[in-house]
Amino acid sequence: MNDKLKITFLGTGTSQGIPIIGSSHPVCLSSDPRDKRLRVSVLLSWGSHNFTIDCGPDFRQQMLTNKVAKLDGILFTHEHADHTAGIDDIRPFFFRQGDIPIYARKRVVKSLKRRFDYIFSKKDRYPGAPAVTVNIVKKNKSFKLGGMPVTPIQALHNRLKIFGYRVGDFTYLTDVKSMESAEIDKIKGSKVLVVNALRIEAHQSHFNLEEALDFVNQVKPEKAYFTHISHHLGFHEEVEKSLPNNVHLAYDNLTIEL
Repeated sequence: MNDKLKITFLGTGTSQGIPIIGSSHPVCLSSDPRDKRLRVSVLLSWGSHNFTIDCGPDFRQQMLTNKVAKLDGILFTHEHADHTAGIDDIRPFFFRQGDIPIYARKRVVKSLKRRFDYIFSKKDRYPGAPAVTVNIVKKNKSFKLGGMPVTPIQALHNRLKIFGYRVGDFTYLTDVKSMESAEIDKIKGSKVLVVNALRIEAHQSHFNLEEALDFVNQVKPEKAYFTHISHHLGFHEEVEKSLPNNVHLAYDNLTIEL
């Protein structure tokens, strides 16, 4: 697989995004565009392929901003709304391409079927509804997308089992609070690691900044980027200056290549 992998950060914010509606917090009032964060998602592109990891409520806006005209599939980390609520906006891709492949664990597919039953319905379908092809992701079962090896990485989001994904030499994790050593071993050797760093204070279901930095030290990637950031982490410019040379805060529409 010789095609370069291009990673575009579609959104880097926490579940409410930044700014938060009605908030007067200084970070929410910041004029720095890097402090304005849509809900967390990433676009992976190589050759003619485009895949996203998650599709939150800002999915339509993210696709328009980045001029994405083709979507080969969506990998889901878990079922929470900030990672799934944009699934109806696959309609333009569906109308041009047909059923859109999705990749998720069984529990996540069950949740999507309950919340978006019209997308999964096989009879009496509404003519404007999109449709998907379901691919079940399992722990310890790698697969390929467009010739690229994909390894699911299991983590805990508080007590909820979720997946991150290693795609070639790139690993994307979000909403992680803890991880077994065997899963960490799957990440080692990644050139680029993306992982959540919610805020300075501890949180029951997310890495805070200190935990995220400790995790980077365990994995030892060439570069690391933090995502799923809340306004409580602070101003982008100030936090970025405090980080080690190989660790950065991601921001919306940042692109990197491997």
